[in-house]
Amino acid sequence: MGRLELVEILTGHTGRVWNVSWHPSGTLISSSGEDKTIRLWGQEGNRWALKTILTDGHQRTIRESAWSPCGNYLASASFDATTAIWDKKSGQFECIATLEGHENEVKSVSWSVSGHFLATCSRDKSVWIWEVGDEDEYECAAVINAHAQDVKRVAWHPHVDCVASASYDNNVKLFKEDPADNDWSCTATLTSHESTVWGLAFDKTGTRLATCSDDKTVKIWKEYLPGNSEGVVTPGNEAVWKCVCTLTGYHNRTVFDISWCHNTDLIATACADDAIRVFKEAVDSDPNQPNFELVATIHSAHSQDVNSVRWNPVKPGLLASASDDSTVKIWHFVD
Repeated sequence: MGRLELVEILTGHTGRVWNVSWHPSGTLISSSGEDKTIRLWGQEGNRWALKTILTDGHQRTIRESAWSPCGNYLASASFDATTAIWDKKSGQFECIATLEGHENEVKSVSWSVSGHFLATCSRDKSVWIWEVGDEDEYECAAVINAHAQDVKRVAWHPHVDCVASASYDNNVKLFKEDPADNDWSCTATLTSHESTVWGLAFDKTGTRLATCSDDKTVKIWKEYLPGNSEGVVTPGNEAVWKCVCTLTGYHNRTVFDISWCHNTDLIATACADDAIRVFKEAVDSDPNQPNFELVATIHSAHSQDVNSVRWNPVKPGLLASASDDSTVKIWHFVD
């Protein structure tokens, strides 16, 4: 068993804090929320402190912010139906572009690992793919209407330009570009959850995906490529994703977010029961029927719903969380 130790409580937001996101260097956190601001937090010695507040990008709640792989840009998704792009060109972050087109609230934004694409999703049931040009130009490359309901989250594969989306329709879908016609299409639909899928996270290899849901479960999915040794049939010569593990009985309410650490392979969850939980794969786990063990729980991690958890991309065991209680907290996992 392990434990989560509280490192810092960051205060300043008013209203819900929806999301936390680590800069690729692991030295900066962005948090966004109901107060229409993005706050950037950095380390000063052994403490974490507020560095900047970005205030003039949106008219309504900011649902999510995400750093580009190069770390030079920050994208923010808002209930005002726009996505803002921020750049630190002159030493200060400035909003350099506002992406419009969604009909309703933008719920999530994510950069591809190549930095060439940006994905956004919305209550209007669509996923948009934006192509990033050389001159800070953002052009809509695709509008994908594959979901039947509100799309809650988008996340890119860690190695290739493939994006996953989670929806109110209980499904997860994967999309990639067909080089033959430069069109984006759905390559897989993952069906097993019994209610809204709120969050998703790839492992470091990109061959497994963790999803979390209003049905109080976490599911682990594994990719089976054409010609796989397990004999899993792959129609149309496309990879097939199968649910290989369901973590049930651990969460008391909706699981809002999930983060799969690429340094330690630990999985953290954010839940409406105010708790943060950490899971670890058993040493003797069968890759086709993996076994994940609960190794740490903080039952009152926040005084209200925990909306977001993110592992630091550089420092093993460092975790950030955000909550309805207006705070951001930093934790350290000790094995």
